[in-house]
Amino acid sequence: MKHTLLLLLVLFSGLGLHAGDIALPTPHQTGGMPLMEALAKRQSIREYDTRELSRQQLSDLLWATYGINRPNGRRTAPTANNRQEFDLYVVLKEGAYRYDASANKLLLVTTEDIRGQITGRSFAAAPVQLLYVADLSRRSESDENRKLLLAHIDCGYLSQNTGLFCASEGLATCPRATLNREVAAEKLQLRPEQRILLAHSVGYPKP
Repeated sequence: MKHTLLLLLVLFSGLGLHAGDIALPTPHQTGGMPLMEALAKRQSIREYDTRELSRQQLSDLLWATYGINRPNGRRTAPTANNRQEFDLYVVLKEGAYRYDASANKLLLVTTEDIRGQITGRSFAAAPVQLLYVADLSRRSESDENRKLLLAHIDCGYLSQNTGLFCASEGLATCPRATLNREVAAEKLQLRPEQRILLAHSVGYPKP
């Protein structure tokens, strides 16, 4: 038994994982629905089936939303002056995580299921809640209002990526500005300069 535990510890260390982190499969970067068809099908859906997404679907969703698509570390969504001020938090039944795009894994923040605490009942049924968190300390502007303005503009790019991916994959999603930010910030252990700008519920449409 001791040898098994030691082997597991070595394995987690070698992968750069801690217990509770989730290593995601390599995201698909080809295929999917043609762009014009995805635009035609993009819509906000507010009722969800409780069926879980696969790890592959989750990996593809996160990469499409804010993954790294070039060797120089740039992303699928642009940010003003390439500040990359966003952290993408993923809230699942088994806990809440921060998406590490460079390592393609989810870093555990809490094992608590907080979906029902941060959003309304109909949205809480969705198996995945994405929170788009802007870290304003990464922006160089001296004017706080301008920092927020640019972050909100950048957030729109991430949101549109999410919406188009879900349309392409036959998934349901809805962007939401209304959520319990105070509870979410506390549960995710956010710093004051980290602002939750938007959320997306993602899942299968309710039959």
